[in-house]
Amino acid sequence: MTRKQAQALTGIVLALGIIAIDQAIKVAVKTGMYLHQSIKVTDWFQILFTENDGMAFGMEIIPKWFLTSFRIGAVVFLVWYISRCIKRGIGWGYLVCLTMIVAGAAGNIFDCMFYGMIFNNPPAPHTAELVSWGTGYGQLMLGRVVDMFYFPLVEWDWPSSLPYIGGEHFIFFSPVFNFADASISCGVIALILFFNKNVLR
Repeated sequence: MTRKQAQALTGIVLALGIIAIDQAIKVAVKTGMYLHQSIKVTDWFQILFTENDGMAFGMEIIPKWFLTSFRIGAVVFLVWYISRCIKRGIGWGYLVCLTMIVAGAAGNIFDCMFYGMIFNNPPAPHTAELVSWGTGYGQLMLGRVVDMFYFPLVEWDWPSSLPYIGGEHFIFFSPVFNFADASISCGVIALILFFNKNVLR
């Protein structure tokens, strides 16, 4: 097996592994917990079932259909870019970073594309179930992304004497995210730290 073949196989296996883990976690949470249910693991880590229509970490900035289309386009471009880099001679570390980003994006795309078609959306305390295709809670490309990892690392109440924020409860790291978000974030951070000057290695 040549280096190029080994890298292509590594990228495919890594991407499929990340997507499989991401989807397994999401399906387990969605079918085993009701919306907004929380399981306390430690004082600073909870499994909190939430869903969002927006970007990573629950942000909502642009319309859902546009976001899903953008994600698909980005994944197609990155797959093309990775294959091009492999032909040119890509470094292993750079390959892993790009693959993590692509796989994470693909994992969230799957939610957006299909979850509305294959899952119902019962009220708490009932949990979601798989349903016949097209009889779920939403339309194709308009499904909601499942999030579950919540790390309220530090919490405090601002002194009431402070202007504007006095008496407010503050949580350091309040976003709820999923395995796909983590894969994207780790890939991007590694790219910035190690490959910002020379992408080929």
